[in-house]
Parts: sequence; C-alpha cells; structure tokens
Amino acid sequence: MRMIHLGRMLLLAAFSFTAVLHAQDYPTKTIRIVIPEPPGGGHDRVSRMVAEKLREKWGQPVIVETRTGAGGNIAAEVVATAAPDGYTVLFSPPGPLVVNKALYGSLNFDPDLFVPISRLTSAPSALLVPPRITGDLRQFIAYAKVNPGKLNYASAGSGTTQHLGAELLNTMAGIKIEHVPFKGQAPALLALMSGQVDMMLANLGTTLPQIRAGKIHVLAVGSEKRNPVLPDVPALTEVLPGMSATTWTGMVGPAGTPTAIANGLSVAIGEVMKQPDIVKSLAESLTEGIGGTPADLAAVMKQERERWGAVIRATGAKAD
Repeated sequence: MRMIHLGRMLLLAAFSFTAVLHAQDYPTKTIRIVIPEPPGGGHDRVSRMVAEKLREKWGQPVIVETRTGAGGNIAAEVVATAAPDGYTVLFSPPGPLVVNKALYGSLNFDPDLFVPISRLTSAPSALLVPPRITGDLRQFIAYAKVNPGKLNYASAGSGTTQHLGAELLNTMAGIKIEHVPFKGQAPALLALMSGQVDMMLANLGTTLPQIRAGKIHVLAVGSEKRNPVLPDVPALTEVLPGMSATTWTGMVGPAGTPTAIANGLSVAIGEVMKQPDIVKSLAESLTEGIGGTPADLAAVMKQERERWGAVIRATGAKAD
C-alpha cells in the first residue's frame, strides 16, 4: 500500500511539473467537465452553458461528461484520479466537495485535496409545506415543539443537502420532525404536493411554478434576505438567526493542478458568468452567477465542511 501511495505521489509530481511548463499555453486540447448529475438537470444545464462559452473563448472543445451515482462520489473519483493538468475538472454541488467525507464510511478519494477553481452559482432553497398546513413559520415551529415526532419531512435521499438542511432546522429550532427519504427530488415533491409529508426544503427556483399555482405553500426562503420574487415571505434567519439554506456549485481540479491553470480557469469562468445571456438565463431560475476566485471557493468549502460535518456528527446521519 505504501509503495502504491508513493507511486501516486511521484506520478502527481511528474504531471504537475509538466503542467506548469505548459500553463502559459493552456488550453491546447479538449477540456472535460465531469458532473455528478444526469443530463437535463439544473446543474447539467449550467455546466453546458459554461462549456459552450469557454469553447467560444478558447477555440478548443469543452465537453460535459455525466458520471452519476454514489451521491456524486463516482464523478469526484474520476476527477481525483485524473492528470492534474487542467483538462479534467469537476463541476459539482456541495455533496462530493464538503459533505460526503463525513457522511460515508470511506471514500476512494480525499475531497480535501481538490484544488479550488471557482464557485459558479448560488441559489436559495425554500421551506415548503402542503396547502393543508396553514399559518406561518413561527406557528409551524411552535406546533412541532409540542408535537415531537408527529410531523415528517421529505428529501431527495439520505445524506442530501435537503436532508441535512432539515436536520439543521431541527437542531436550531429545537424540534423533532422525522425524515422520509425518497429517490430523487421529483418523487419527494410529489409526496409534498399530495400531502403525504408535512415539509420539504427544496430549490426555490425549481419549485416556484408549484408555489404560484398554489400546489405548495412556502413558509420561508433560505437566503440571508427576502427574495424580491416573494417579498412577503420571510427569510429563515428572521425567525432562526444564523439559519440559511442555499445550494451552490463549484469547480475543482485534481490535487496538484498548477495554481496558474486554476487561476486562468477561474478568470475565464468569471467572465462567462457576467455575460448578459448567462445572467438572464440563471435569473429565470432564481440562480445567481458567482464566478468567484479559487480563494473564495476555498473559504466557502472550509465553512461548509465544518457546518455540515457538525450536523452529521450531531444527528448521526448516514448515506443510503
């Protein structure tokens, strides 16, 4: 095992040295963006928009490759074991980057070793209930406090940020709402609309049509401030100071990716996220384009790793 580990270190060193030599010429060949989501999803759509803009900018092919399964770990492992030359990167929601190390018993990669490139997007979640539940967030919490275990919440699966976000709500509000995991957001949302479950944390932009149609009721938004689309709906932090529920995406490279390449990719992505058509497309789903620096993403990952690690340890949450 020690010899294998040493061999991997020497290989990384060789790749890194070669990549540094060619950093100024980057890119000269196809860039592969690996995502842990099947085609057609929101993150897949964003990754393809970014890929097309980078292709236009550089005149080099930029492809999106989907590798689903194991809570995003399959995609992450593909990138973690790739050459650290900037030609294989991971575009991912928080799971594989900051959650799964604490959630799974063991991984075939260390997410802490990824090289941050850029935080691309941020989007608020919403605390949703079926129409049969009336009242505001304070009343909902008050009922849950005097009826521990009588309410339940849906998630897209154990270990997802929907699951962990609801457990954080349980902790911060001093309540006990039981978890009902589903295999994906779509069946969880259907269960909420039909009244089979009592609560769900889900992306606000994705669920806005159902909110406007009266199929579900929103008690709060997860952003730090109220959302201008729903100005009468409070932010979670107004009732539970310090409580937030947002989802974000980040791009990282394998360990050993040269700083010059990570910085170059970050600058290019920052330019892409500011283009008017990208801003407009993201705004339609209530998503903010960030295009941050490697240092920004590193800080976010550190903060999120600590936050979700604490939730996982406190609740004993495990992956499916």
